[in-house]
Amino acid sequence: MRLVRGAWKLLVGVKDALVLLFMLLFFGAIYFGLSARPNAAAVHDGALLVDLKGTIVEQPTSASPSLLLSPAENRTHEFRLRDVIAALDAAATDDRVKTVVLDLDGFAGGGQVALGDVGDALDRVRAKKPVLAFATAYGDDAYQLAAHASEIWVDPMGGALFAGPGGSRLYYKGLLDRLGVNAHIYRVGTFKSAVEPFLRADQSPEAKAANETLATALFQGWQADVSRARPKAQLAAYVRDPVAATNDGDLARSALRAGIVDKIGDKTAFNARVQGLAGRGSDKKLDYATIPLKSWIAANPRDPGSGRIGVVTVAGNIVDGEAPSGTAGGDTIVKIIRQGLATDKLKALVLRVDSGGGSALASERIRSALMEARRAGLPVVVSMGNVAASGGYWVAMTGDRVFAEPTTITGSIGVFGVIPTFENSLAKIGVTSDGVATTPLSGQPDIVGGTNAAFDTIVQKSVESTYRRFIALVSSTRKLEPARVDTIAQGRVWDGGSARQLGLIDAFGGVDDAIAEAARLAKLDPGEAHAVWLDKEPTWREALAAAWAESEEETPAAVDLVSTMTRARTAALAVAVADARGLATGSAIQARCLECPAPAALAVQPSLMQLAFAWLMR
Repeated sequence: MRLVRGAWKLLVGVKDALVLLFMLLFFGAIYFGLSARPNAAAVHDGALLVDLKGTIVEQPTSASPSLLLSPAENRTHEFRLRDVIAALDAAATDDRVKTVVLDLDGFAGGGQVALGDVGDALDRVRAKKPVLAFATAYGDDAYQLAAHASEIWVDPMGGALFAGPGGSRLYYKGLLDRLGVNAHIYRVGTFKSAVEPFLRADQSPEAKAANETLATALFQGWQADVSRARPKAQLAAYVRDPVAATNDGDLARSALRAGIVDKIGDKTAFNARVQGLAGRGSDKKLDYATIPLKSWIAANPRDPGSGRIGVVTVAGNIVDGEAPSGTAGGDTIVKIIRQGLATDKLKALVLRVDSGGGSALASERIRSALMEARRAGLPVVVSMGNVAASGGYWVAMTGDRVFAEPTTITGSIGVFGVIPTFENSLAKIGVTSDGVATTPLSGQPDIVGGTNAAFDTIVQKSVESTYRRFIALVSSTRKLEPARVDTIAQGRVWDGGSARQLGLIDAFGGVDDAIAEAARLAKLDPGEAHAVWLDKEPTWREALAAAWAESEEETPAAVDLVSTMTRARTAALAVAVADARGLATGSAIQARCLECPAPAALAVQPSLMQLAFAWLMR
């Protein structure tokens, strides 16, 4: 009996200790969250430091409490595109900002369209005051921004190398055969290569031809943007034969000779240069007066308010049901649209799309909600960002006008479904299945015994029906014959320039052009033509998690040239694994573009402590 009482006291003590630990974590999160908020009043004269350690995205992913206890180096910071642009535009006309500093060490990209928009904002600053860029090593994305600076600095141990779009992707056919997994593929579209990794060990000739055309167009767009910003750089020779351009092995000197960079110097020399422009600062890490980007954004908030044009964002994978920001949950976006329609202040809608698609069902629900707005008399104008393909193009078929950029990735009009079954895998270990059926569909889809002909036929016909609906939508909204749409559909991905020639979009332009067009269609006076962004409000848990994450010290990332180039390929590997998991577990019928490149953060699996903390925060 004494032993039982002792064990009980031990269990009670463990329980009390865990409760105390979780309470300390909870109130610690509140403290760090409150203390980490940017201080707008702390903005003084100096250099606006745009330290882009992370990615630029259309819509940041909501912070998850379950990942707060993971190592900081496993989380990628996301900068909202419109916040960065607004901060630069405010800096261009504010006398407190003496110069803008771009710190591009650790920058992980953001897509050509987004980086082009930031580059345009940097040009507006450069026309009024100096813009200085520094990186240990420049890759494609970092240099697309740095090219718009007045001075480009590189570390003596660094350099610049440009890879261009392209690279390998994973193919799983050999592994599936070895494991005995049977991937049942249902698809329409000659070029719908999203499912090829489950069917082949390499690219089909059709997919390779289409991907080469797309990559060439994107790289031409990158070169045009960089050359316009930096016409004296010997860019063509540098990318055509990088071995000859860097033949002495000193990559920093090679970049200087080619006019790719202006100055070679380490961080100390660069900081001294900035100090001469911005004055001495009190920050122990920097020698110059600094205005942190977060504080500057807080000091220059967007007008919260009186906009008559609602902007709805579809960013990330399109999924069924509710989803946090950074993922386009069909029900979530429908709710945002209907809440916008409930106010009589809105006179038009702009749909901002940066998505390679996902669930066909969720895409249709979003499109239907936007059609409600049109039936209510509101003009709907679509603005495509980096990507608006597959399901992202499906939702765009509501627009009175559709805007994109020449390097927007769009099209991919096709549908597919994937269902894995494991009858052969189980047979290898001596496991079989058997049962009874009352109809041809009893127990289907049978992932342990294999699907039957009736189920396969029905799903394939459903995919074909969805594809015909997709074709019909494009035909009616784009005023193209169905046969014509079918020839440019077939799952093929197009760059924005080709899409305009084919009639898939109306005009080139960014989100501001779309907002101006929406105001014109709604016949709004200039004073009324303001936009209000209809975003999902974060929950208190998400807001607290985000604030706590912001309070953590940043973990230095490897910034040498090889690490900079490797980082993008590592991210691509993480995206491939996530896509494979999504295909196996997501919506059965999908309109998704896996060929479309997208920035990605490397995810980590939550530990037991993280899961426990997430339970506390729910």
